[in-house]
Amino acid sequence: MSPAFPRPRPLPPRRPPATVPAPAPEPVPVRAPAAGSAAGPSREAVAAWFAARGWSIFPFQREVWDAAGRGESGLLHATTGSGKTLAVWLATLQRATASRKPGVRVLWITPMRALAADTLRALQYSAAELLPAWQIEARTGDTDSATRARQARILPHALVTTPESLTVLLSRPEAKELFAQLDMLVVDEWHELMGNKRGVQTQLALARLRNWQPGLVVWGLSATLGNLQQARDVLAPQGIIVEGQLRKALQVDTLIPAHPSRFPWAGHLGIQMLEPVANEIAQHASTLVFCNTRSQAELWYQNLLGARPEWAGLIALHHGSLDKEVREWVEQGIKQGKLKAVVCTSSLDLGVDFLPVERVLQIGSAKGIARLLQRAGRSGHAPGRTSRITLVPTHSLELLEAAGAIEGVRERHIEPRLPPEKPLDVLVQHLVTMALGGGFRSEELLAEVRTAWSYRALSKEEWQWALDFVARGGQSLSAYPEYRRVLPDEQGVYRVPDAAIARRHRMGIGTIVSEATVQVKYMNGAALGSVEEGFVARLAKGDHFLFGGRILEFVRMHEMTAFVRRATGAKGAVPRWQGGKMPLSSELAQDALEQLRRATEGSYGGPEMQAIRPLLEIQQRWSALPTPDTTVIEAMESREGHHLFVYPFAGRAVHIGLASLLAYRIARARPTTFSIAVNDYGFELLAPEAMPWREALGDGGAFSTAHLLDDVLASLNAGELSQRRFREIARIAGLIFQGYPGQPKSNRQLQASSSLFFEVFRKHDAGNLLLTQAQREVLEQELELGRLRSTLNDLQRRQASFHEVRRATPFGFALMVERFREKLTTERLSDRVARMLHELEKAAGP
Repeated sequence: MSPAFPRPRPLPPRRPPATVPAPAPEPVPVRAPAAGSAAGPSREAVAAWFAARGWSIFPFQREVWDAAGRGESGLLHATTGSGKTLAVWLATLQRATASRKPGVRVLWITPMRALAADTLRALQYSAAELLPAWQIEARTGDTDSATRARQARILPHALVTTPESLTVLLSRPEAKELFAQLDMLVVDEWHELMGNKRGVQTQLALARLRNWQPGLVVWGLSATLGNLQQARDVLAPQGIIVEGQLRKALQVDTLIPAHPSRFPWAGHLGIQMLEPVANEIAQHASTLVFCNTRSQAELWYQNLLGARPEWAGLIALHHGSLDKEVREWVEQGIKQGKLKAVVCTSSLDLGVDFLPVERVLQIGSAKGIARLLQRAGRSGHAPGRTSRITLVPTHSLELLEAAGAIEGVRERHIEPRLPPEKPLDVLVQHLVTMALGGGFRSEELLAEVRTAWSYRALSKEEWQWALDFVARGGQSLSAYPEYRRVLPDEQGVYRVPDAAIARRHRMGIGTIVSEATVQVKYMNGAALGSVEEGFVARLAKGDHFLFGGRILEFVRMHEMTAFVRRATGAKGAVPRWQGGKMPLSSELAQDALEQLRRATEGSYGGPEMQAIRPLLEIQQRWSALPTPDTTVIEAMESREGHHLFVYPFAGRAVHIGLASLLAYRIARARPTTFSIAVNDYGFELLAPEAMPWREALGDGGAFSTAHLLDDVLASLNAGELSQRRFREIARIAGLIFQGYPGQPKSNRQLQASSSLFFEVFRKHDAGNLLLTQAQREVLEQELELGRLRSTLNDLQRRQASFHEVRRATPFGFALMVERFREKLTTERLSDRVARMLHELEKAAGP
């Protein structure tokens, strides 16, 4: 298939700096691994290899080599492009000992298949001279069947793989023999795996390998982590932490708009910044332009081509929905210096080595310090080179986020990644995998599983429930033979009794579950379009929402279709759930609030705060500025109704829960229907009649944490949310089969199957722990109950600054536009916003 973009015209070659590794050669042809291996290179040979390339060996690299040489495990934390891969990879080569026995010595776990090929080239490059006898291969979902068949008999000396492919290997009956020679395991980009179920899957695989090889050396690599000690404990208990002391030069700045609006609305400055962005790209040989969503990336790519048609073939687009061949063509174009710019999403966040990239532009806020650092590291990706990222605000308030982000980077306020606690769906899948991989005895495997950090507190009752669930289907599925997936033999060893069950399980190994979309139809069957399932899951029967310029009433959900009818009136509209938008992190929110505190004292440091100063001065004159110690609350009356604006600065995800909770609690005392709008800075409640806002908020009960769980469940239709989350859990736990290759089941079929299981368990097996897990994940991950509780405590601690305002303040205006966006077409929205802006600018004066 040909790429979606014209082939670029060749650019003049650029000579890399002397301290930068030369481009790695293409992978060597696959050949059968040699029976045995040679000893690894000496320290002197490694030093000579570095010297021949004009490179220096950094102290942290020597520290890793020394620790691994002593058989110690650990976590290496260093900036992107500082030489982490060489530090750990050369440690593995130096540990190699001569042996006549074939088999894999090193496993290199990478979080993405796209990284595997790039990592393979990098490892082969150094091993070609330092340990040429070693065969190094990859095994991922992209590996061809012939290579898989050969690897099933004997693995290469070093294998680059993913958590899913490693688990498939562990499901083979001869798995213990396959890994008999394993000496070292490396987990790359550990921060990307640690906080999700793929990281838990990695933990369980490690527990099995450590059981077989008690002396296994394990190392993790990471560049952006705020909780290093915990990250080390999860991956390598009792291991050491090595921090690269090489302080990589990092420059974070902002592309300041010529005329920032004093009354911001999301997206207002986006394409208005097109010409400044194009000028920045023109000044550099190679630039990555990061966007937070795929639709935004498509928009910017098309607009850049429209602004600079002569760049056709020199700029490209990269995101996860594009064909694999196109993505690989773009990645090679960057590496070879053939592309002037690539507009991309998080698909290029991770460690693919793009040495020629000089600049990184971030369209809009990165929403977190860790993500900002990760993307900055895509430029100057080599020791001694400066990484630079320039923030491009899409609306005026993002200048405030930019100022906070620069402060956060300077103070290293990096967000932590928290590992999941006891996900039983992953455990259930693991039990079947272990039954396939040679079988297990209950007590022995329980002890092994408890060595995985996420299951360190697994109770005997929880274990017995999981074992019973895979052995007989639990309390409600025991009558169906297909759910008796593992059975004990005469020696008490649990195995999979059926070849068909084994085949289906291996095809379903993994924890990645994609988001589904829902069709929206009238009751007569007329189709209106589709929306994210996560939005529809939050609707209760009778709720109104805005879609395609229409106000609709939600009637019911059936087989991945939301049935609706036309609603009358404009009141009670629910805002469209912005599932694709990244929420503001707590760390970045606090940095932004600190900037506002300084502004209240008249201090506007940096060009970002100077640019936004007119906006903040109007906000302060008409109302007040939120600070870490003050919550600003505004009440306003308009032709639409009675508005309440609250600015906790807790992020979009928390604000939707907080707004719904507050509306529910107020409506209990005085029944009414609210419209809700949220953004990262605050939320708006709009009521059709006058409301006693001061009275409702004055006693602190509205922000109380008492009965929080019950009130959240009542205000956000958490039962429907749990049912949606249960589908993902049921898939991971092996209850739902997604179909054979080329014959996948539709999302509608999967939803119907999961809904049936959900109802069966709810009615006949209320103690089913997968139901409990679904509710817990909804509360902890989707509704961020912990952060919501923390925000409520902050609101009680902070002083409330209540203001009756005559017109929308700059902060309130941004929220009103969020609500208008759901109700109006783009053209009507622009007209409405233009009229409001004219009135507000007139009131604000020159």
